[in-house]
Amino acid sequence: MATDPICGMDVDEATGRSVELEGETWYFCGPGCEKRFLAGERGTAAAAEPRAGGARYYCPMCPEVASDEPTSCPVCGMELLLNPLFDPSAPEDDSALHAMTRRLWIAALLSLPLLITAMAPMLGLSLPGGLSHEVRGWLEAALATPVVLWAGAPFFARGAQSIATRKLNMFTLISLGTGTAYGYSVVAVLAPGLFPESLRIDGHVGLYFEAAAVIIALVLLGQVLELRAHRRTGGALRELLSLAPPQARIVRDGSEVDVPLADVEAGDVLRVRPGDKIPVDGTLVDGRSAVDEAMLTGEPIPVEKQPGDSVIGGTVNQTGSFLMRAQSVGDQTVLAQIVAMVAAAQRSRAPIQALADRASAVFVPAVMLCAVLAFAAWAAFGPEPRLAYGLVAAVAVLIIACPCALGLATPMSITVGVGRGAREGILIKGADVLERLEQVDTLVVDKTGTLTLGRPSLSQCMITAGGDEPTMLRFAASLEQQSEHPLARAVVAAAAERGLSLGAVSDFESQTGGGVRGRVDGHAVSVGKRDFMESSGVGEATALDSRAAELREQGQTVVFVAIDGKLAGLLALADAIKSSTPAAVAELRAMGLRLIMLTGDNATTAQSVARELGIDEVIADASPDAKYAYVQKLRAEGRRVAMAGDGINDAPGLAEADVGIAMGTGTDVAIESADLTLVRGDLRGIARSLRLGHGVMRNIRQNLFFAFIYNALGVPLAAGVIYPWTGLLLNPMLAAAAMSLSSVSVIANALRLRRARLG
Repeated sequence: MATDPICGMDVDEATGRSVELEGETWYFCGPGCEKRFLAGERGTAAAAEPRAGGARYYCPMCPEVASDEPTSCPVCGMELLLNPLFDPSAPEDDSALHAMTRRLWIAALLSLPLLITAMAPMLGLSLPGGLSHEVRGWLEAALATPVVLWAGAPFFARGAQSIATRKLNMFTLISLGTGTAYGYSVVAVLAPGLFPESLRIDGHVGLYFEAAAVIIALVLLGQVLELRAHRRTGGALRELLSLAPPQARIVRDGSEVDVPLADVEAGDVLRVRPGDKIPVDGTLVDGRSAVDEAMLTGEPIPVEKQPGDSVIGGTVNQTGSFLMRAQSVGDQTVLAQIVAMVAAAQRSRAPIQALADRASAVFVPAVMLCAVLAFAAWAAFGPEPRLAYGLVAAVAVLIIACPCALGLATPMSITVGVGRGAREGILIKGADVLERLEQVDTLVVDKTGTLTLGRPSLSQCMITAGGDEPTMLRFAASLEQQSEHPLARAVVAAAAERGLSLGAVSDFESQTGGGVRGRVDGHAVSVGKRDFMESSGVGEATALDSRAAELREQGQTVVFVAIDGKLAGLLALADAIKSSTPAAVAELRAMGLRLIMLTGDNATTAQSVARELGIDEVIADASPDAKYAYVQKLRAEGRRVAMAGDGINDAPGLAEADVGIAMGTGTDVAIESADLTLVRGDLRGIARSLRLGHGVMRNIRQNLFFAFIYNALGVPLAAGVIYPWTGLLLNPMLAAAAMSLSSVSVIANALRLRRARLG
């Protein structure tokens, strides 16, 4: 996708209009932008580059708009909000909300007596002192002027900007409608003699101060509600930012000193005390502790850490004090990447937004034309006073058709949906991912690290006749603790889980590809393959050999254990299936997805795991490029493919899939290549993601339906179509209330996603 240099919209390079200029290709959404570009104009695209982390202010509605100064969006007119990623230590900026709230209160306090003053004669009520029409006019002008000229000033500025930039939006209609009503009324008060009899009712010129003021107050209410909604939906970002401590304790020249987190550099040695949040990503170099990694895994049980283990910034140190060496700092930490992904996704727009954008581009000028036609029709064919009725109808059309709801429909749903996903540990890189999630019908999954834990563990322990399992495992683990092999670590971990204390080791010897031997508490111990046992002088054991063959057929790795020259038993190790995987696979199958295991592991192991999980389609021994080619083949067949993986070898397939899903426990390369990351590495997150995609897109369609239906019904009503049959003409003030209620309904509908059931 390319970016239109005039309007900033995303353009498909395969189908969009393009122009070659000075050796560079430019793409456009339509002929209008192309023409303006060739005439030398440049739009908001120049401001698009300082995105999520680079610009101080951003537009919550238009992801391409960013600025270093507080201003309004040149596209939609919204007030730009302070970007928390620009300065994470800065307090939340509520200045726009406070300013709008202050204007709302002033407007409401002045509009209420103005409304009573204007409506009293219509309701048959008498005002105190029996105010004359002239005095009442001056009183209404005094009350309305601060509301329109001060409280409504931002709307007129945005309306003027929209006309100057030829990007008509909701504020174009608001400023035209309220400006017309207010200006007409001011002239009526100052020089009533200028108006012909056709604009008089009972000998007086009609005043619409109350309509202009109440409209401003209601639009201000809508703006306050929008700003509050954006502040709530951005809560996930603030919550993630708060996970990092503001300071770190750095060790320099033998002393420890607290420094701001921004001053920490890669290679620094940091002290982390019990109860502290770990400041950055790094490696533990001295000491031991247990770390609460629930931020990443969702698991409440602390993880034991020892020298050499990695620690992640934002997780919480539980028990011991330790020294760590900083490796990833600033925006390179896992936490910073999570925050950046959430921020980018909340500011991106789904392809369905293009529908609303195109509709708004046509809608605003169409409404202005309708207002002109309504005025002309009333002036030519309406009852007396024709011009007064025509003015009321034109103003009502301009107000009721304000496309606030249309502009909010997609961004509100996307923003709330991305925040809802973040709370579930689902990190979405872009709004378009949600739309593609809804269309997925095929799920391709890697085995190791996705369906399984991604590390070997002890699955079975068999002993010879007269043997003792704890003793055999203790001797084997004591010897294996001297080895760095992954299988050795699995044996040691199994002994630790059983609470076995390890013995002293001497004369340790390792044979590459064979096994290890040595002495444990004075006993000769050997652990390794069958031929290694024979080379160590250990005799045959037919019963164990046949059992070993069966275990190998199930995809498990078998090592034998000998003590004092006699075979004591065997240990079977396998990459265990995650406890959550069987339920996740059953849930995904129930959703009607086609499941395919695509793994680089051998066919025997892959088929064994697939049988246990009920996965029928298995592609084994697949290299990275083979995975890429297979996903490409599925897409060529018309399948909508999601792929889940966690390793570097999965990265090409993840990038090629319609939706690439990375396990948060996987490699950085996999996470960068994917569209979506499951922080907890739990396959059940895929089902939640799919439900979230369906829920967000359904919510967007509901919002667009509300917005379009509302305008389709409201504009004819405001123009006076039903007047010949009912004698009723919609008051501009009621039109404003209806317009604000439509926006509130869209916001309320989008916020329902915060409570959506994904499990």
